[in-house]
Amino acid sequence: MSLPKLLFISLGGTITMIPSASGGISPKLGAAELIASVPELAGLATIEARSPFKLPSPSLTPAIIVEVARTIDEALRSGFDGAVVIQGTDTIEESAFLLDLLIGSDKPVVITGAMRGADAPGADGPANLLSSAIVAASPQAHKAGVLVVLNYDIHAARFVQKSHTALPSAFLSPLVGTLGVVAERRVSLYARVAPLPKLPLNDGPPVPIALIKVAMGDDGRLLRALPGLGFKGVVIEGMGAGHVHADVAPLIGELAAKVPVVLASRSMTGPVFTSTYGYPGAEIDLIKRGAIPAGYLSGLKARLLLGLCLRTTTDAAAVRDAFAPYQ
Repeated sequence: MSLPKLLFISLGGTITMIPSASGGISPKLGAAELIASVPELAGLATIEARSPFKLPSPSLTPAIIVEVARTIDEALRSGFDGAVVIQGTDTIEESAFLLDLLIGSDKPVVITGAMRGADAPGADGPANLLSSAIVAASPQAHKAGVLVVLNYDIHAARFVQKSHTALPSAFLSPLVGTLGVVAERRVSLYARVAPLPKLPLNDGPPVPIALIKVAMGDDGRLLRALPGLGFKGVVIEGMGAGHVHADVAPLIGELAAKVPVVLASRSMTGPVFTSTYGYPGAEIDLIKRGAIPAGYLSGLKARLLLGLCLRTTTDAAAVRDAFAPYQ
């Protein structure tokens, strides 16, 4: 029986980092070197290694991830059985969601990284690479959407969040929990997420979207400037279930008359409300003024979805339709 064929794409990140001459660690290793450091991979799959970038994850861009999505989509159509993307953990939740929105194949796509550098004691990179390959090669991962695999946990792209700056267990999916686990080199998926609509891959990267977090006493003075700065839309991370100071509500209305405005929550998890609070600046008021609720999407993920939607339209009804599955 032939081994499954997997594509490994390394973009950089802590998992690829070793000490540099200038001090600290920086991305130096490529996919081939990472794969060579985990001999067990050879008996698991036939692997093609590609290293288009060696970047820390804060330097990744949506445009890069869209190109990665195109590469993976073509590979899965041409005979690869699955794909593993290796990158820094700072932006994994964003990259995973973008890939999940764009890749139409039912074959497994997994994103992984590491919280410790390659030369650190107890480096978690090798275990994460092996676990990710096991998931990507598993029939159980078919039709499961894009998955994030770290610390033996399996997360759905639309729910996963980075929740700690240092721990190997930094990733959580607080709204629903993990989908499963890799144990004894086997995949156990205990739950699946319903498939959601895919967006066109060939329309390019997301357009520029501003992300604004609302704080106590924030007077909203930034809001008026946003359209003039070239932003095509705005995501507001409101307090609690989607609330702002009463004086800011009219500014959001003025902004929504110029560009699409999506209302998310600055809370770690939970949906934006639509029909509970009726005071000025609460969700009912803001939705009446034109804000579009993000549902359970975080501000980070709402920004990406809005940016993809606005590539080809500025119609508010089309944006509402795009966010409707996440309510």
